[in-house]
Amino acid sequence: MTALPPLRGRGSSTNPKNRFESTERVLEPPDNEDEISSPLTQFFPDHSKTIIAYNDSPDVGFDASINPYRGCEHGCVYCYARPTHEYLGFSSGLDFETKIMVKEDAPELLRKELSSRSWKPQLIALSGNTDCYQPVEKKKQLTRRCLEVLLEFRNPVVIITKNYLVTRDIDVLRELARYDCVGVTLSLTTLDARLSSLLEPRASRPARRLVAIQALAEAGVPVGYLQAPMIPGLTDAEAPAIAAAAAEAGATFCGYVALRLPFAVKTLFEQWLEQHYPEKKNKVLNRLREIRDGKLNDPNFTTRMRGSGIFAEQMAELFQLAQKKSGINKRWPKLTTEHFRRAATDQLALF
Repeated sequence: MTALPPLRGRGSSTNPKNRFESTERVLEPPDNEDEISSPLTQFFPDHSKTIIAYNDSPDVGFDASINPYRGCEHGCVYCYARPTHEYLGFSSGLDFETKIMVKEDAPELLRKELSSRSWKPQLIALSGNTDCYQPVEKKKQLTRRCLEVLLEFRNPVVIITKNYLVTRDIDVLRELARYDCVGVTLSLTTLDARLSSLLEPRASRPARRLVAIQALAEAGVPVGYLQAPMIPGLTDAEAPAIAAAAAEAGATFCGYVALRLPFAVKTLFEQWLEQHYPEKKNKVLNRLREIRDGKLNDPNFTTRMRGSGIFAEQMAELFQLAQKKSGINKRWPKLTTEHFRRAATDQLALF
């Protein structure tokens, strides 16, 4: 596979064919240039009628989630959510990080669904798919407004992000923590700032994520980290250093997810390796095949998060040793629905 010129600030430089479409758009690189300009990000309204999505996956830790945005400008080349953009008629590549769907009514839809008597109080994840604190959130504040609704109802929520912007909402998160209704996880793929800038071009650099962990911990908000993805042959050896740094910052729980490359993400990641780490390409892909039963992806619920085989076991042992040495001994904070209230309905009942 021939390497294409990288795009400034983007994880992918192509638009792989949508598996549901018959045509493919091909970006033609200019001559005599090592780098070409990135296309601008576009934002489109998402007119979804509901905001809480449900899954029956036994390996994700939650059944309900909220995604204020579809697509993600962070541009992480490995993102397992990229293929979901194909359901919208877009590509998993550049489209995913430059064509962002915005659910402007997310807070209002959430209030409506939590107010319904059919809602069974339960843990909600922000986000289960794309990052709820991606750059556009600074302006739109949809995630913050959803958190305010969750606080109003005292419904528990877990947040997964790789953006320092989460610290903006410490005031709301601190109040949720008073009712054991929140846990925040910062994703730490690597501590190498250069590698992070190539893997996750528009996400906060690792040092900023560690500062975010410290700020949340000092505010009394339960906070941990997720080494996700752990990339065999590229970032897996960093497990001890990541654990030590996160623990020093104040993380009290942790986890990891082995790299998985569904559908077109396989092609994007191979291109990325050819662009940035050609000398490591074969090693990384071969290690990945070792934990994925000879393939680059394994969708099986029992193995997709960790992999299988001897090398996957070695990765797990390395992470567990790092966790133990760092003193982090919890997986997730204990959250509760016992304080849940249907605020508007409960207030009316007083009259």
